[in-house]
Amino acid sequence: MDTNLILASASPRRKELLELLKLSFEVIVSEVEEVVDENLHPSEMVQSLAQQKAENVAKSYQDAYVLGSDTLVVYEGKMLGKPKNEREAIEILTMLSGKTHEVYTGVSIVHNKKYHSFYEKTSVTFYPLTQKEIEEYVSTKEPMDKAGAYGIQGFGALLVKEIKGDYYTVVGLPIARTKRELIRSGFKW
Repeated sequence: MDTNLILASASPRRKELLELLKLSFEVIVSEVEEVVDENLHPSEMVQSLAQQKAENVAKSYQDAYVLGSDTLVVYEGKMLGKPKNEREAIEILTMLSGKTHEVYTGVSIVHNKKYHSFYEKTSVTFYPLTQKEIEEYVSTKEPMDKAGAYGIQGFGALLVKEIKGDYYTVVGLPIARTKRELIRSGFKW
């Protein structure tokens, strides 16, 4: 392996964001069966899931810095995952229409069996959406592989009135903080 940084994620968005750091890294997708403790606060849950992914890959690459990440969308205490079908995507977007929800992204860095995890939270407010707007957006298929049934970096940007916090947290990797935490964990630039 030529690099000592591994991204333990299948997300093309996370890969694109990590590329902003101009670092050499490999993508090795975690094969872990994610175990979710429903009693955890969303901030703890995303960190736990990120750590599970990173530790799964780090078992085979102990000298590398392995970065895992997970994102959850939360509205009124309810966690909104990826929609199972178009009907569910429409239901989620209808529920979020004109409202504010939170996006939590957890990151875990594992190196030499030690881990360091953190999270960021960003509030997102949608414009009031018409049924036609929702159906047109769902017809793009973009919502189908995204927590909360939207992608802020794509057509979903047209739904968003305001964000408070780090935009990249909503995309799936708070890149500025990730850089600082990698350095704090001992990663050499």
